[in-house]
Amino acid sequence: MPEYLRVRNLNKRMKTYKELIVWQKGIDLVSMIYKITNGFPKEEMFGLTSQIRRASVAIPSNIAEGFGRNSKGDFKRFLQISNGSLFELQTQLEISKRLQFLSDKDYNLLYNLSREVEAILTGLIQKLKT
Repeated sequence: MPEYLRVRNLNKRMKTYKELIVWQKGIDLVSMIYKITNGFPKEEMFGLTSQIRRASVAIPSNIAEGFGRNSKGDFKRFLQISNGSLFELQTQLEISKRLQFLSDKDYNLLYNLSREVEAILTGLIQKLKT
């Protein structure tokens, strides 16, 4: 079983949320988002750029907050919130691509990483349900 799905005694196995693969990949996604959105039109700084950045930051932030609650139920709930932010981000990436703020290459890079985070989140949420 992959380490990111081992949650039975989560706090005994992992001392910090930073050990979670899904959190690490979420941080990678945020870093890429910030670098790539630097090239967005300046008039979008308080519009789409800000929304994309906030949605991306919410993903690892909610993972960390849920982990810190020391409750399986709370952790699952915060993972679900994180997943919602991820879907919001994916939608905003699609809008950015259609508006030609994102190149196909950058869109594919960001979208593929977001799908990887989605798969891990989904697996972890399912594991917490059992």
